[in-house]
Amino acid sequence: MAKIYWAGQSCFQISVSTSKDHSADIVIDPFDEATGLKLPSLSADILLVTHDHHDHNNIKDIKGTPFVIQGPGEYEVKEVFIQGIPSFHDDVNGKEKGQNTIYMIEAEGLRFCHLGDLGQKQLTDEQLEKIDKVDVLMIPVGGEGYTIDSSAAQKVIGQIEPKIIIPMHYALPKSKAKLDDVSKFLKTMGKPSVVPVDKLVVKDSTLPKEGQVEIVVLQP
Repeated sequence: MAKIYWAGQSCFQISVSTSKDHSADIVIDPFDEATGLKLPSLSADILLVTHDHHDHNNIKDIKGTPFVIQGPGEYEVKEVFIQGIPSFHDDVNGKEKGQNTIYMIEAEGLRFCHLGDLGQKQLTDEQLEKIDKVDVLMIPVGGEGYTIDSSAAQKVIGQIEPKIIIPMHYALPKSKAKLDDVSKFLKTMGKPSVVPVDKLVVKDSTLPKEGQVEIVVLQP
């Protein structure tokens, strides 16, 4: 079982129970106060950073003594398997905004994919081969030059074919970044009436059936 919380921007905490008395807390892309957002108190066993920008790399404010991963490679920590996949923050092979790491996380028989600040309008065959099957996809949708927008996100979702989609990196009331609202993405996906929830609890037994897709909007 996994519990997923969203702190805003691209920051998530995923708490997984890997066995009866064994668990792990994974935090991804903590932001700093320059974003205009307040980072909640988060503790981690594993901390993932997709790229070295202030709205994704606030390592010092995460509690605990996490194992920090900041780039491509394969890792196993506390019975959690992680693969960092190289990608680009823009659609010109990183010439404008540099590199970005896509993370695949596998625990409790579940596969999570966090796309970071993906700027590519579509994924390469090599990236898709490494991503493989995805149960829960965390995808940026805010566009405006920072990441892919709703239209590109829809195409990337079509490439990955996840079971559950969680949009991220979009406009929030106190955020200083000028981003598209999540409503634009929901309209693009034909799901304009999704009700936000505080957290998502995922179990293998309750995932959408083959061919079905669920969009979950989390509130920070």
